[in-house]
Amino acid sequence: MVVAEDETLIRLDLVEMLGELGYDVVGQASNGEQAVELARDLQPDVVIMDVKMPVLDGLGAAEQIHSQDLCPVIMLTAFSQTELVERARDAGVMAYVVKPFSADDLRPAIEIARSRWQEVKALEAEIADLGERLETRKLVDRAKGVLMSQLKLSEADAFRWIQKTAMDRRLGMKEVADAVIKGFPAS
Repeated sequence: MVVAEDETLIRLDLVEMLGELGYDVVGQASNGEQAVELARDLQPDVVIMDVKMPVLDGLGAAEQIHSQDLCPVIMLTAFSQTELVERARDAGVMAYVVKPFSADDLRPAIEIARSRWQEVKALEAEIADLGERLETRKLVDRAKGVLMSQLKLSEADAFRWIQKTAMDRRLGMKEVADAVIKGFPAS
């Protein structure tokens, strides 16, 4: 965990509180720029940071951490205005804790942020997999069309040809389909 807070006493109290909760604080920052660097270098499970900090404020740092896909961010602030909460949401902040806070406020925020982060990562992986499968299916369909046209095969036979060639050559169907498309002139 990385803690970013420009007020030293608050930062030290927060680090101590997190330690008592059983969390390991691997880095501390006094401004948003340092928080981004520590998140990049240390790859923590979570960054907990204040909104108002010098050099780069917490929202700007949260945006950078989110855009670089580093880890979840929990925002700490004495301010709960709607505009600030909306900006935090838009910056990719996973939880928002208003000062003064207690250990009872932090633990659920940390666990929810980590859980949501894992859910987002799982969804992103699933979307990437579905995109890859859709791309493969489109290529296979185009290759079947080429084989049906050039070799006068039925659709089922064209599919079996691609499937058998992939197995015989130990290639994926996508690679075979791509080779068929590139190897035969389009009609």
